[in-house]
Amino acid sequence: MEAMEDDSLNVKDDHNHNYCASSGTTTTTTSSTSSSSSSSSSSNSKVRTYLSSQLSDATTVPQAAVCLPVPGGEPGTRRGKVWSSSAGGSKFMDSDSGSESSEVSETDCTAPAAAVEGKFTLDSTSKFLLNAMAVEDYRKNHWPNLEKAIDRLLIQNPTDHISVSYAQIYSYVYKCVCQQHSELLYNDLTLKITSHLEQVSTHLQASPPENFIENFNVVLTQYTASLQCIVPVFMYLNKFYIESKLNRDLREDLMKLFADHVAEKHVNTLMPLLIKAHSMPFQVQPSTMASVVKGLYSLRPEWAQLAPALFSGFIPQINPPAVESLLPDYAAHDQKLQMELSMNGFPRGDQSRKRASDDS
Repeated sequence: MEAMEDDSLNVKDDHNHNYCASSGTTTTTTSSTSSSSSSSSSSNSKVRTYLSSQLSDATTVPQAAVCLPVPGGEPGTRRGKVWSSSAGGSKFMDSDSGSESSEVSETDCTAPAAAVEGKFTLDSTSKFLLNAMAVEDYRKNHWPNLEKAIDRLLIQNPTDHISVSYAQIYSYVYKCVCQQHSELLYNDLTLKITSHLEQVSTHLQASPPENFIENFNVVLTQYTASLQCIVPVFMYLNKFYIESKLNRDLREDLMKLFADHVAEKHVNTLMPLLIKAHSMPFQVQPSTMASVVKGLYSLRPEWAQLAPALFSGFIPQINPPAVESLLPDYAAHDQKLQMELSMNGFPRGDQSRKRASDDS
């Protein structure tokens, strides 16, 4: 039993008198026939030669790259055998589990830290310089041309024709958006129009009361006509910045600027004048009254609650729905209006062919 447990070279004799010598994990069997022994040794030498040549080819790994540690442990803690080699990288076989590990390619190799850091520094510096040059070009070339065109569009009269190259303006807007200056362009546009509206509000404040309604209507009409030209040429900015990132609309934003900087400042002065003009027919042109009242309602619908009777004459569904119990009151109101019109010089015309009523 002691001889069988020994780890050194042991010579054992089987029933065919074949002697076997064992050492570690390698076992060499000597056959009794010399011819079979010679053939076996030649075959083994060929196998060793083939394997050694394959291993020498497979273990050739490029030495120029510095590869990352193998995942799953520190470098050197997991040992593997080379399984195959290719131009893109080498595959390894885990010595413990026999499973094929992931392929190590050239993209898994990192450059030296100093070279990578230097490359990032150069890239960031170049991007900063390019961005600074682009902003400078925007300030010197693109925005001044756009500002001149906006000035001409804001001060134009609806009945006048101003020669403006809309294609050129659209081209400037397109270039600014493509160069990542959308936010800068939007801020400049709103600031420019805000400055213009503040000047308009100052001039409107100096208007006499008898002309205030007409002047307000001119300002509102002119600004609305200007937006019909400004909004289309800034369509690219509206689509790719205001709608997509701000979730708003350019026209609505610009109309809100008019409500904040012009209409809201003068609504307390304008409303009593409108109520007075509405009580005295034709003191102000009906078209002017309708334009101002509808314009105020479009800017702020809640302003209709300041004068429901005034807004209900131009905007439907301002008053509550009619009820059957109030029909006599409605008829009396209409008769009163007809009497007032006839007393102010508006005859009812030829009534000879009208059917007579009991109370006529």
